[in-house]
Formats: sequence, C-alpha cells, structure tokens
Amino acid sequence: MNYKKEDYKNGITFHKINTNKFKTNLFAIFLTTKLDRENVTKNALLTAVLRRGTKKLTSQEEISKALENMYGASFDCGVEKTGDNHVMKFYLESINNEFLPSEENLSKECLEILLDIVFTPYLEDGKFKQEYVDGEKENLKQIIQGKIDNKAKYAYDRCVEEMYKNEPYGLYKYGYIEDLEKIDAQNLYEYYLEMIKNVKIDIFVSGNLDDKIINELKESKIIEDLKERNANFNINKENEIKPQVEEPKTITESMQINQVKLIIGLDVLDNRKESKYATSVYNVILGGSANSKMFQNVREKASLAYTAGSNYLRQKDNVFVKCGIDIPNFDKALEIIKEQLKQMEDGDFTEEDIENAKTIIDASVGSITESQDSEITYYFSQELSDEVVSIEEYIKKINEVTKEQIVEIAKKIQINTIYFLKD
Repeated sequence: MNYKKEDYKNGITFHKINTNKFKTNLFAIFLTTKLDRENVTKNALLTAVLRRGTKKLTSQEEISKALENMYGASFDCGVEKTGDNHVMKFYLESINNEFLPSEENLSKECLEILLDIVFTPYLEDGKFKQEYVDGEKENLKQIIQGKIDNKAKYAYDRCVEEMYKNEPYGLYKYGYIEDLEKIDAQNLYEYYLEMIKNVKIDIFVSGNLDDKIINELKESKIIEDLKERNANFNINKENEIKPQVEEPKTITESMQINQVKLIIGLDVLDNRKESKYATSVYNVILGGSANSKMFQNVREKASLAYTAGSNYLRQKDNVFVKCGIDIPNFDKALEIIKEQLKQMEDGDFTEEDIENAKTIIDASVGSITESQDSEITYYFSQELSDEVVSIEEYIKKINEVTKEQIVEIAKKIQINTIYFLKD
C-alpha cells in the first residue's frame, strides 16, 4: 500500500502518499473544525487572510516571488464542507527533487513555506494587518453575493439549506455578509489563536518521497511547538438513522431565469455500512450517467429537460436529483421523475444496467490515483469517517453489489425536499 499515516500528537496527524506517477510533489495542510454559524464566516475569511503574508514573507507578492524562485512552485487555499465539518485547506505543489538541475532539498523548502503560511502569519501591532483583512472581507463579500450567478449551483445550495435548516450542514461554506461585518483584524486574530490550539491538523505529503520528509516535519520548530489537543471536529457518522418524513417540503422561489431549476433531495433510510455501496450503484442507474433513467426518460425520450441527473452525497446519506427544464414542463417532469423512483423500487432495471453502473464507478474510483489532489482528498475523507476502506477494497465492495440490494435500497428512499427555482 502506498499510503501510511502517523499520529504525531493527539489531534495532529501526518499522512504520506508515495507515488512515482508524477513529476511533482503536493503538500497539504487541512485544519478541521465543526461547522457552526458562529465561526463559518471567520474560517472562510481566515483562510484568505493567511495567504496574504507570513512573518518571513510579509506580502502576497513576496510569497509569489519566493515560489517563482522555487522553479515555479504554486500555492492555493480554500474552504470546504465535509459532512458536518468545515475544513480550511492549504496546498503547495512543486517539482520533485529528482528533476531539479542541481542537488537541493526543494521539498523541505516548500514544507517550510507552507507551514509558515498556516502557522506564522504576518502581524502588525499584535494582530492581523487591517489592510489584508479589509481586502479579503471585500473579496469574500463578492463571493457570497455572487453565489446567485450560477443558478444551478444556487438551486442545489438552497435545497441543501432547506433540507438541513437549523442544522450544521445547511450552512453556506463561505458564511454570511451580516457576520462578515462584525469581523476586524483584532477579533479575527484572537479567533485564530484559539482555533489553532483546538483544530484537527492533518498534514499530507504526496510524491516520490522517502521517509526523511516526515522526519523533517517532526524536526520543524513550528510542528514541535504545536500542542496536543482534543480536536474539536465531527466524525462523519455515515450510519445514523434518518427520521421518516411525513410530507416532503416543497420550496418555490422566483428569479429571472430561462430554465426552471428543479432539485429533489432524497433521504436514504438505511444505516448499514454495506448499504453505501448499493446506494452508489443505485444513484448511477437513476441519474449518474448518460445511460441512466433520468437522462434517458426525462431528457431524451420526453424532452422535458435540458439537463437531468443525480448525485450521491455519501457523508450525509442523500441522493440529489437535478434538472434544468422548460418552464411549462415542470409538473410533467416531476411526475416522470417520481415514476423513475418507483421503477427503481420495482426492480425495473437490468443486469446490464447494474454492470454499466459498476464500470462507471470502478473507473471513477480507480482514477483517484491519477491525481495527487484526488488521492489526498480520498484519504482525508477516511480520516473523518467511522470507516477506513482502501481504494481496492472500495472497488471490490462495489462489484459485490446485487440487484436485490439495490431494490432494497430503493424501497428505503424517501423524498425529503422538492426545490424549484422558477421565472
């Protein structure tokens, strides 16, 4: 196995993915906290402020210049919702040492800069630089306001928000403008100091690297100075039992658009670990490919939709049906979608459909190792789960799924929320 991890201190874990498929090394630091309204906006802003400067490299320009001098190394950062957690992600990619024109330890230099960005930010008068905070507040405000520009993504986010109203997963990952206005350089730095003492820290190294890289991590004074912590995050309990819904919620919003955006949020009422694999196959047959029921029956045969498909959100045990449809066709499209759900319950699909779905999933999961970012993301999701499964084992379990198991899942799926965005 090319992956191994080491718990360095309570709440601080090193991960090493050894691969010779790439000419690059990818280093990543993930800071994980619980999703909550009080801090979601601060986390999004903080991630952006940290990239603006370090104690050694006091501006974004200095960081960029240093990376350019390191054979064009690149840095990126962002925030994601992973189950009921909010994750601040920082990445640095560089050429592997063996491809350098001279002998030097570029990997160590990259790790040092990445650690500096996250753990030794630039300060003025004992707090974040006000100019940096104000600039990133404006950038974040534009991102939050701009979420309405992508109507399909907006509709999906609104469906999630309504399904998980007053729950952590319903929060928008970039936060809220009314909360942004309360943040300044002082209270953001105070939050950072408290957060960095309690956050779950995962450090990934991926590439053709020997074990010396982990020793260099341990020898870093920044890492040495980090204290053990009872990390404040949620294990994504993918096996929680969802409550029955007596009547699905129907949410309608109006906006000037050419296509109705229809999102249907489905709950999977099955809390067994093995059910995840059958649900994955179910989703592909329902709407996860060009041969799916949704694509063939709603889009192609009935010509009711420009787009029609579904995706499976494993960490929350939901399937989301997504359609972009002509405005007059909404009722008919909804009726046909419900027919497809009923056909899945009745086992109205073939063994060929099952095999095609498995092939698609196998190819998707198998391709994880073709991208360093995807491989890191996969192993990180294991870190936040109550189950650890290798890529090979995942594929094996997918291929063991039977038609009976898929039908059993189909009978345990309920409509939770119907959201449509109309003209």
